[in-house]
Amino acid sequence: MRNERLLIMLETAIMATLAYALSFIQFGGFWAQGGSISLVMIPIVLLSFRRGVKAGLTAGLIVGLLKLMIGGYIVHPVQVLLDYPLPYAVIGLSGLFAASGGASKMATMTRAVLGITLAASLQFLCHFGSGVIWFGSFAPEGMPVAWYSFLYNVSYLVPEILINSTIILLLLSSRTSLLTPHSFSR
Repeated sequence: MRNERLLIMLETAIMATLAYALSFIQFGGFWAQGGSISLVMIPIVLLSFRRGVKAGLTAGLIVGLLKLMIGGYIVHPVQVLLDYPLPYAVIGLSGLFAASGGASKMATMTRAVLGITLAASLQFLCHFGSGVIWFGSFAPEGMPVAWYSFLYNVSYLVPEILINSTIILLLLSSRTSLLTPHSFSR
């Protein structure tokens, strides 16, 4: 049991590190006030499906804190929560859709896409709230702040859902075992 916990902690640390590294692989965009299309979700989603929501939340939290410490933009303590630890941690909730043993390949793939969609939707709510409350001054004159925040955040989160879902589907179509946790053996 102790070795199993150690394995989960190590896997969480490795996947958080991989997710953080993948956050630097970004697809071009015009998001001057933050936000980007990246592959950060993939390791966290895989981990939360393999090891559960707790491991996924932990890995996401680690990624969010790393992004805050290394290049974060701070306006207010609540904004920090809404833009860094919280939106990355909620990616771990994708594990709520983890299939039980014996699920078909199609069911597993569908659940993975649903998990990514949930994660991105919760990320959107975090960033949308932050945008409405603290970044409304960037809205063009005459444009409602909520509409600006909605358009701004949807412009990168929808493509991120599509790209991450596609990559997860490609990975799972060849190796559904990526979602199967392996026990510690001597």
